[in-house]
Amino acid sequence: MPQEPLRAVKGQRTPHVVVVGAGMVGLSTAWHLQERGVEVTVVERSGVAAGSSWGNAGWVSPGLCVPLSDPSVIKYGMKALLDPDSPLYIPMKPDPKLASFLLGFARRCTPGQWKRTMDKYVPVNRRAIEAYEFLESHGVRATSHDAPIMAAFRRAEDAAGLEHEVELIREAGLELEATEVDNATLRAELPIVSPDVEKAIRLGGQRFINPGEYVDALANAVTDRGGRLVIGSNARALRHGPGGVTVEMMSGEPISGDAVVLATGAWLPELARDCGVRTPLRAGRGYSFSVTVTDPSMRPVPCPVYFPYERVACTPLGDRLRVGGTMEFAGTEEPLHEERVDAIVKNGRPLLSGVDWDDRQDTWVGGRPVTVDGLPLVGATKVPRVFTNGGHGMWGITLGPLSGQLLAEQMVTGVTPPELLPFDPTR
Repeated sequence: MPQEPLRAVKGQRTPHVVVVGAGMVGLSTAWHLQERGVEVTVVERSGVAAGSSWGNAGWVSPGLCVPLSDPSVIKYGMKALLDPDSPLYIPMKPDPKLASFLLGFARRCTPGQWKRTMDKYVPVNRRAIEAYEFLESHGVRATSHDAPIMAAFRRAEDAAGLEHEVELIREAGLELEATEVDNATLRAELPIVSPDVEKAIRLGGQRFINPGEYVDALANAVTDRGGRLVIGSNARALRHGPGGVTVEMMSGEPISGDAVVLATGAWLPELARDCGVRTPLRAGRGYSFSVTVTDPSMRPVPCPVYFPYERVACTPLGDRLRVGGTMEFAGTEEPLHEERVDAIVKNGRPLLSGVDWDDRQDTWVGGRPVTVDGLPLVGATKVPRVFTNGGHGMWGITLGPLSGQLLAEQMVTGVTPPELLPFDPTR
C-alpha cells in the first residue's frame, strides 16, 4: 500500500518511528532511519538479540542465500519423518495450521518456483555485504570477518547436491566463488575437520560475525545517536489517533510515533495479521551451542565450516566453536528440546577433531521466521504508517542490514526500492 513519506508528517517536526523488535533486522531499520534524520524508539520484549539474532551461525553468506523450497526437500522431508536424529524435525502431533503451512510449502518445491524465487533474491544478495560495510564505516563498532565458508563432505559423492545448487545459483546471475579443495590443502587450512572427510568446496566472497556482539554494537550505535531502547514489555496492540500510531504495551506506558515498524521475527503475525499481512509464517527453530577447541594447533579456526549433508554449521568464536543445526517446526514459545541438541552432537562427532563435545556452553534455541513462499515480508502494510520487516527465514543475519536500509529509504521517501517490490508484505 502506498504511504506518505515520513518527512511530510507534521510539517517541520522531526518524525518519530517506533520499531518493535531489537534483533538484527529491527535495529538495522532503526539505525538507517536515524541516518535519514528520523527519531527512533526501539521496543523489545526481552533483550537485545534475544530471539534468533543471538545464537545463529552468524554467517553473512549471500552466496548461500537461496530459497528453501528446493525440489529435493520433499524426499528429504519424508525421510526425516522416520529419523529422530534428522536435522529436519516435525512434531508428530495434530496441528492443522502446521500441516497447512507444510503443504503450501511443499507445493512450491518445484524447479520453476525455485528459479522464480531465486530471481527475487539475487538483487538483495548482491548488496548484502555492501550493507555491512556501510554500517562499519559509519560508526557501528563491530566487525564482519572476510572469510570463505568451507563445505565439507565425509563421502565425495555427497557433494553432488551442493555442486548442482552452485550451478543453479550462477545461472540465476549471482556470482559465487566455488572451488574444490584437495585433501592436503584442507588438512593444512582446517585440521579441525575429521580425517574421514573426503571432499571439500571453498565458497569464497562470504563473511561471518559474532551475532550477539554485532547486534549489541548496533544497539549501542542507535542509543549513542539519541535513540531510545525500551526493554521488558510486550507490544500487544496498535492504535491510530491524531498523534500517529500508538503501540499499546502489556505493561508500562503506551508509546506513540508517526509510524511503526514490526520487526518481531517469528512473532510477526501477532500484530501484522490485523494489518493485512496474511502470508503464512512459522518458526523454524534452530539450535546451537559452543564447544572448546582443545588442540592448540587447531586454533584459531580461520573460517566457518559447513557440513551440508548433515546440516551442521560451525563458526569460530575465539577459542570456541559454535555448532548449530536443525530446522524444528515447533511452537515459538516451546522450551528447548534437549534431544535436538543430542542429535546435533551425534551427527557432529564424526565430522570434527580436536573439540570437547562434553564441554557444551551457551545452548540455545531460536525461532527463525519462515514464510510459506520463502520470501521476506518487508514494506508497507494495509494500515497507514505501519510497516513490517521480517520473515527472512535463515537469512536474517545476511539480509537484515540491507532490508533495514531499503525499508528506511521507502519510509522516508515514499518510494519503494525495486529490490523490495517482491517482498511486499500484503502480497
